[in-house]
Amino acid sequence: MRSIQTSLAFPLSSVKPLEGLRQYRDFCLGATRRVQQTAVRHRARCAACESPLEALGDVEGLDYLRCPTCSSTVLAGLPASDEWARLLAEVSRHRHSPQAFHASIVNSRIENVYAPKLEWIHSSLRLHGVRQPRLMEVATLPSEFSPLLVKSGNFEDVLTVDEMVLAHDAGAAGIPSEAQGRRNGRDDRVRVAVLLESLDRVDDPAALLRAVAGRLSEGGLIFITALVWSGFDMAVLGLRSLYLYPPDRTNCFSLQGLEMLCDQAGFTLAEVSTPGVLDVEIVQAHVQDDPSLPLSVFERRLLEADGETKEAFQSFLQEQRMSSFARVVGRKR
Repeated sequence: MRSIQTSLAFPLSSVKPLEGLRQYRDFCLGATRRVQQTAVRHRARCAACESPLEALGDVEGLDYLRCPTCSSTVLAGLPASDEWARLLAEVSRHRHSPQAFHASIVNSRIENVYAPKLEWIHSSLRLHGVRQPRLMEVATLPSEFSPLLVKSGNFEDVLTVDEMVLAHDAGAAGIPSEAQGRRNGRDDRVRVAVLLESLDRVDDPAALLRAVAGRLSEGGLIFITALVWSGFDMAVLGLRSLYLYPPDRTNCFSLQGLEMLCDQAGFTLAEVSTPGVLDVEIVQAHVQDDPSLPLSVFERRLLEADGETKEAFQSFLQEQRMSSFARVVGRKR
C-alpha cells in the first residue's frame, strides 16, 4: 500500500481563508439547526467499526459524538434522509452564489485544490494501467470538478451522480450490491469512482460506499478525499476548529476509521496518504484569531519556530500519515 507525500505549497488564504469562512460557516450552522427542528434520529454506533458512540461536545449547540475505538467523530442527530439531501443542495447553491467566499477564490481553488486532485487521479490510473476509463463522480450537484474531468480528455465518459440519491436509492430498493450496476437490462457500471469529501457530509457513508461498489466493475478503482480527525490540526483544535461544522463536516473519520469503512465496503486499499500542507498554518491562523486558545508548550514552540522548521514538521506529518487531509485509493475486491 502506497503513501504519497507532496512538495506542493500554497497559502491557506488561497483555498479556505479563515476570515472569509465565517459567513459561509454561519449559513451552514443555521441551515443545519433548521432541519434539526424536524424529527431527528440519533446516531448510536460508529459507521466505520460499529462501536457505541460517546458524547464529545458541541459545535455552537450542535452535538458531536466520538467513537472510542477508532476515534472518528460524527454529528449526533440527523433528520430524515430527504431533509438532509435538501440541506446539502441548499448549502451547495449558497456555496456557488456570489455571497459565499468561494466566489472570490474560484481560480485559486482550481489551481491549488482541483488541479492537484486531477493529476493524482491521472497518475494513479497510469500506475494501475487504466486507460480512458468510464468515470463516475459522486457529489452534491452541481459539481465544480466534473467539468475539469471532462476537459482533461482522459476519460471515455464522465457521469456525475448525486451522493444522497446513490446512498439511499439502492438501500430503499433492496437491490443487492452486484446488481446495482445492472438495471433494466443496461450495464451502468464504471471503472473509476471519485468521491471528494462525500463521506464527510452524507448521512450514511457506509451505504454510500456500498452503493459505489455496486456501480463499479470488477477491479474498479475508487478515489476518496476526506478531512480526518486524526490529523494534526484537528487533534490540536478539536471542536474549536472553525473548519468543523455540519453539513460539510457531518462525519470526520480518523484515518483508521476511513480505512475500516472502505474495507467493509469491499475495497482493498492501494494508497492511503495524508499529503496535507496546511496543518501548521491552520493552527497558527486559529491562534491569531483567538490568542486564548489552550496549546501545549510544544505546540506554542512550533508556532514560534522559523519557516524551515514548520515546513519540516509539515513534511513529517505527511510522511507519518498525520496530516488532516487524507487521500485514499481502493480497488474493488
